[in-house]
Amino acid sequence: MARIAVTGGSGKLGRAVVDDLVAHGDEVVNLDVAAPRPALRIDLTDYGQTVEALTRIDDRYDRIDAVVHLAAIPAPGLIPNAATFHHNITATYNVFSAARLAGITNIVWASSETVLGLPFATPPPYIPVDEAYPGRPESTYSLVKHLEEQMAAQFCRWDPELKMIGLRFSNVMDPQDYAEFPSFDADPRARSWNLWGYIDARDGAQAVRRALAHEARGMDVFVIANADTVMSRSSASLAAEVFPGVPVTKELGEHETLLSIDKARRVLGYEPEHTWRVDAA
Repeated sequence: MARIAVTGGSGKLGRAVVDDLVAHGDEVVNLDVAAPRPALRIDLTDYGQTVEALTRIDDRYDRIDAVVHLAAIPAPGLIPNAATFHHNITATYNVFSAARLAGITNIVWASSETVLGLPFATPPPYIPVDEAYPGRPESTYSLVKHLEEQMAAQFCRWDPELKMIGLRFSNVMDPQDYAEFPSFDADPRARSWNLWGYIDARDGAQAVRRALAHEARGMDVFVIANADTVMSRSSASLAAEVFPGVPVTKELGEHETLLSIDKARRVLGYEPEHTWRVDAA
């Protein structure tokens, strides 16, 4: 049994991650500024609090084996841009640095699909999008996610024993969100901002668990989405209508995700288990 610190464990994805890890036999310490007990309330922008939380808190625990960093201002436009930048980059630096100080070498954190160039006002270079092209942040929120990936790469250069995996999560959904999905068909452009992608929180949790178990060193990133889109229409027809000049690099399945999860499947063994087409019924 591993003891895993999950920052932001009270959030939408965080709750699913905590439940999944506990169900698979791990002990979880939830670190969250707004967490109810028995979680540990912590301000991750305070380095001293972060160091203490990842080393020991009195008699609650005396070690942390791995860190899952999900805590953040979760999207653009929720607070002023400078505040988003200050909060998210500071919290992530503190978590990365405190984990290294504590001797924790297994770190998984929430990067974002936005690094791929969302909201695609400038069309993507090709479809399906994947991890092969450089980051294209189009918002302050996304800029921070891009910088977090660069920061993780340098932490791993400093310390070759580190494994740091950034998961570029798509738009996180719970089953109760699926009732709205059929309405998306009315306007194919309404959800084109992320190529009609989504991630069921439970499948996001699976990706976290597999990333933690993945035996590797160094920094890597993976796009994490569900295997299908949010639309009833075919993926090929959506791409042709909304992004007519963008190359499509493979023959697409009827509802195949346009946020490629091929790398996550190949390297992590990730395979989505949920779809709104069943869970919304």
